[in-house]
Amino acid sequence: MSLADRLRAALEAPHAEAPILLPSDDYLIDPQVAGREAAVLVAITDRAEPGIILTTRTETLRSHAGQVAFPGGRIDPDDDGPVGAALREAEEEIALSAGKVWVIGVADRYRTVTGFDVTPVVGVVPPDLPLVPAEAEVADVFEVPLSFLFDPANHVQRVAEHLGRERRYYEILWRERRIWGATAAMLINLSRRMRWEI
Repeated sequence: MSLADRLRAALEAPHAEAPILLPSDDYLIDPQVAGREAAVLVAITDRAEPGIILTTRTETLRSHAGQVAFPGGRIDPDDDGPVGAALREAEEEIALSAGKVWVIGVADRYRTVTGFDVTPVVGVVPPDLPLVPAEAEVADVFEVPLSFLFDPANHVQRVAEHLGRERRYYEILWRERRIWGATAAMLINLSRRMRWEI
């Protein structure tokens, strides 16, 4: 069975475990901005040991500077829904052509503490594409093995105080990279749905 077929079967199957829930309104930094829609591209490389392509945001960005993220962003009115937005953002951010992405489907939505409802769009891409980070937004592009990202032993839950409230989040440490927050939560949701298929 091909990687694409295994991914499709995993997306269509019932969860082995419940997904991490979208935070409730009282968990949000500003509940007034809840409901903004965004999409990210979970680009999985078609190789013997598949990986996921991630980015490091530049330190100069107004929000989430320096954090590890999927390519993605807000869904614009001209986008063809979450899939169109994820493909457009990936091309803008890392020069990943939409023609190189075999879209498999969408995974569990996740609401960030900043109020975005994010749809992860799962796609398969050829390995070793010449990806180029957009200088204004992306400091680096890298790939992490699925086997590492989906291993529950690497999923660490942390607690921190933010704006006077105790907040829980997940963290995955890979080499010198710290993958945490919404990106880690969406990866763990995917792992709970897919790890038995990969």
